[in-house]
Parts: sequence; C-alpha cells; structure tokens
Amino acid sequence: MTEYKTVIRNIAEEPWQQFPAHYGSALSKALVHPDTTGSRQIDYRISTYQPMAYVERHVHKVQEQVYHILEGEGLMEIGDERRVVRRHDVIFITPGTWHSIQNTGLGDLTFIVATTPVSDD
Repeated sequence: MTEYKTVIRNIAEEPWQQFPAHYGSALSKALVHPDTTGSRQIDYRISTYQPMAYVERHVHKVQEQVYHILEGEGLMEIGDERRVVRRHDVIFITPGTWHSIQNTGLGDLTFIVATTPVSDD
C-alpha cells in the first residue's frame, strides 16, 4: 500500500485541461487527483467555462459530487429540473442523478467540483 503524503500546491502549478465530454472552452485544473497528488478518495477541481461551454448530461453510479459556484452564472440540469446557478450556490448531487452544467451567462462561470470516491467503478 502506498503511503499517504501531504501535498501543498499552488493553483498556478496545475495546467488547464479539457476533460472528455466537456465542450466549448470548459476548462478545469485537477488540483487534488490521483494523478496530481496521489489522492485516493477525492477528485477536487476548479473549472472555468466560457459562455456557451458545457459538460454533457451524465450520471455517476457511486460518486457523490459537490459543485460550489464562485463566479458567474449558468444553467444546471439535475434530473428533470433546470435551475439557474450563480455565485455562492452549492449543489450536492447524489449517485444515479443525471446532471449537466452550462455557462448561459455573459462572463466566465467559475466553480469548484469535489467528487468522491475518485473512481465511479
């Protein structure tokens, strides 16, 4: 078993990347992830979506997610519901819930996504 290691990183150290099923300048930095820190239980990202950028509607089998909107506004689909989300909104998504987020605002939509466990297997 690999030993846990405490890690301190600056956000500028992690490059922006566009993950699969993310479109239109939907960029994220994997700040805490097995590939960046060796984490075992959490995937913690900051994301910035330009206007019209989105992640396609999807579902997780076992993962829970928390979205924390830092700046901007967009449209979040959770199940059959569509809601405007904006600064300081926190969204908890349970396993088995179809969801998507899209920047429908005028400026960038920036948010944190925390997912646990790391794998959806």
